[in-house]
Amino acid sequence: MSTRRSLQRRMVLIAAVWITMLLGVGGLALVQVLDDTLTASFDEQLANNLNAMINAAELDEVGDVRLLRPLGDQRFAEPYSGLYWQVSGGGHAPFPSRSLWDRQLALPPGNQDCRTPCKFESTQFSSETLRVIARSVRLPGAAQPFLFQVAQSSRDLDRQKARTRTVVGWSLGVLGIGLIVMVGLQSIYGLAPLRRVSKAIAAIRSGEARRVEAQFLVEVEPLVAEINELLAHGEAQSEAARRHAGNLAHALKTPMSVLIGEARGRDDPLARTIEAQVQVMRRHVDHQLARARAAGRRAASTARTPVWPSLEAIARTVGRIHQGKVLIDLAGDREASFRGEQQDLEEMLGNLIDNAALHGGGRVFITVEADADQVRVLVEDDGKGIAPDQRSRLFERGERLDTDKPGTGLGLAIVKDVAELYGGSVALDSSEDLGGLLVTLTLPLAA
Repeated sequence: MSTRRSLQRRMVLIAAVWITMLLGVGGLALVQVLDDTLTASFDEQLANNLNAMINAAELDEVGDVRLLRPLGDQRFAEPYSGLYWQVSGGGHAPFPSRSLWDRQLALPPGNQDCRTPCKFESTQFSSETLRVIARSVRLPGAAQPFLFQVAQSSRDLDRQKARTRTVVGWSLGVLGIGLIVMVGLQSIYGLAPLRRVSKAIAAIRSGEARRVEAQFLVEVEPLVAEINELLAHGEAQSEAARRHAGNLAHALKTPMSVLIGEARGRDDPLARTIEAQVQVMRRHVDHQLARARAAGRRAASTARTPVWPSLEAIARTVGRIHQGKVLIDLAGDREASFRGEQQDLEEMLGNLIDNAALHGGGRVFITVEADADQVRVLVEDDGKGIAPDQRSRLFERGERLDTDKPGTGLGLAIVKDVAELYGGSVALDSSEDLGGLLVTLTLPLAA
């Protein structure tokens, strides 16, 4: 797996970061909740002892506090056991538990009014940290309230918290590692169809296959379908380029060779001019042949060519060629644009308009129509028309139905090949208005 631009690595990395963040935040929240729960449980035990001590307290004959019964926890009677109580105030000396021995509990910080229980940490003993709960209570017959305090070393609480954090830490760590491993395995398994597609494309590139034939998951099927469609489109373009090259070669190379041969047999300015111009023509042919071959490999064209200016230019050229004997009328959408190259559009329109002028009776009517995604050019003439059963022959290379007129029989074949190269089409019909042939050229519309 490459260290750069790896989809699998990126998926695992993003998942690892996200899982780590979520588990980190969740772990901190969980530890805080557990700490609070342990502290609350610890404080609840201290509060129970405090309430038991208050309920057992009364004043003796001299006004000192005494307990009617000892508290249930034996640690109150063991010196330095970590569990202590003390009663102070009322103008009397503090009354401590035996566990305090020779020590006394400090009063709440800031002289708090502890009529409701006060809870705080105390570090007055260097050997241990205490968790203290205190409450100020006025006993029956007492002139002043007494402060009842119960304290316990927080060592046990700290150990419980540390143990809980350790368990939470390694549990979430194992969970996180397991989730990351699962994401890694899922990415390997989930991306397996893409690796199969890659292998299938490699097989196509090596010539072992022509299409991606294997069955894939529903999510990958659209990709496979698009790949196969792209391959089919590429093959169609290649075939169109070969036909285009054949048409050009068939139409021009043989006449040019004849002209050059004849010109070289003469020694006069006209022959030299003809030879020079034929050489120019040959270069154009070679350029067009190379361009046709490249058309089979190129992607869909992004060029945008307005249709109307090309029509006007071709109509003027054809009119001059026929010395004003042909009337060409243009109508329709003046804003439509063809999604393709200008040279290809003019090649198709030139062939259609020239054919209509050559084989018609003197009138040619051209209409431009456009809809959501197509532009149509309708070329009508007032000639004799063509029988329906003969129309398909016109698209065959070199096929001519009217041998009395000049031409190579390549016009409609070239138009058909170029149109299909762009995903368009050519259709033949009868003209209702002029009575001759109607040729409809359909091409992709540029947005």
